[in-house]
Amino acid sequence: MRLSRRNFTREFKVAAVRHVEQGASVAEIARALELKPSLLHRWRLELVQDAVTAFPGSGQRRWPKDRAAELERKIGQQALEIDFLKGCLQRIDEQRMLQASNGNPRSTAKSRKKTSSTKG
Repeated sequence: MRLSRRNFTREFKVAAVRHVEQGASVAEIARALELKPSLLHRWRLELVQDAVTAFPGSGQRRWPKDRAAELERKIGQQALEIDFLKGCLQRIDEQRMLQASNGNPRSTAKSRKKTSSTKG
């Protein structure tokens, strides 16, 4: 049976971190609130890094708008590169087909295995 994930409000998280900052030990607070100490450390770090946007709620990650725009630009650039490379591969394949139809295949004869009739 799978346990459901507990959800904590922003106020609960802030209160838990404040208790730690007031001098109580992380282990003590974690036991009292039935949390893992690592979770309490993570909440504390989030609150220290940016108290205003810490714990946005609903499990949604907060992405700065400029970061989202940067990632969208990168996706666009990579899509263009992929299209370009697909076109290159298609042209190479067409050239190989043309050479094969003209009776001039470009193969590596050196890579062929020797047959038993050539062994002496």
